[in-house]
Amino acid sequence: MSSEALSSTDYIKHHLQNWTFGKHPDGTWGFAHSAAEAKEMGFWAIHVDTMFWSISLGVLFLWLFRRAAKKASAGTPSGFVNFAEWIVEFIDTSVRGSFTAKNSLVAPLSLTIFVWIFLMNLMDLIPVDWLPSLAGFIGANVFGMDPHHVYFKVVPSTDPNATFGMAFAVFFLVLYYSIKIKGIGGFTGELTLQPFQAKNPVIQALFIPINFVLEFVSLISKPISLSLRLFGNMYAGEMIFILIALMFSAGIGMGIFGGLLQLGWAIFHILIITLQAFIFMTLTIVYLDMAHHEH
Repeated sequence: MSSEALSSTDYIKHHLQNWTFGKHPDGTWGFAHSAAEAKEMGFWAIHVDTMFWSISLGVLFLWLFRRAAKKASAGTPSGFVNFAEWIVEFIDTSVRGSFTAKNSLVAPLSLTIFVWIFLMNLMDLIPVDWLPSLAGFIGANVFGMDPHHVYFKVVPSTDPNATFGMAFAVFFLVLYYSIKIKGIGGFTGELTLQPFQAKNPVIQALFIPINFVLEFVSLISKPISLSLRLFGNMYAGEMIFILIALMFSAGIGMGIFGGLLQLGWAIFHILIITLQAFIFMTLTIVYLDMAHHEH
């Protein structure tokens, strides 16, 4: 999608719009051709591009690490096998340092979260016009669509549906292990009998609703903070790339300057991409550790 074919505002809106499939107001199902149509589809609309890239990158992760596992041997590893073993050791060290209970699920889950989110974030380093332009070309020449109505976001972590989906999955695990390890009574006690306590049963009873409000807010903040932190950082990074891309249509001088800015921001963004995957993984480990221990 060329920035010359659209105004700056329309160019930005086009790159921030997901490829959406859902139910139209007239009852038919299909793809949205504008942001207004996507909004009318409501909650049950599907962001096809987010689903496509997140699933594809998840399959890529499984294939790569399965291939590395099959090639692993007792000798000195080389190539991607060495890289995969380094990542596994890094995750194992992180889990051992933050998770004090015993659960064989935590380490594989942490590895999956870190690599999967890293791969999704890594899509942000692909120039913002390449894949959307390819999608617009295919839509126009194969399906006869207006390329301005072909939307294709390639960074799943810039979609709050993806980040909230992962955060809620972690949250459900936290609830599951909190109840499994502590029981219904123990989990309820954590929500109602702290942080304010009193030996007098009447005063303690008065503290219960206050404790519940405080602890419930703390509990609910876990998935919200997980999802919004990842989404906010990646969305901001994507927005900066889009704004820099606008400079390429403002003449040779601005194009060269934009190219230097894009290179500098891409190098710096590598740190953000890795850091956000690491933070999501680390908080997942910490939350699961808290779920395995009573206060």
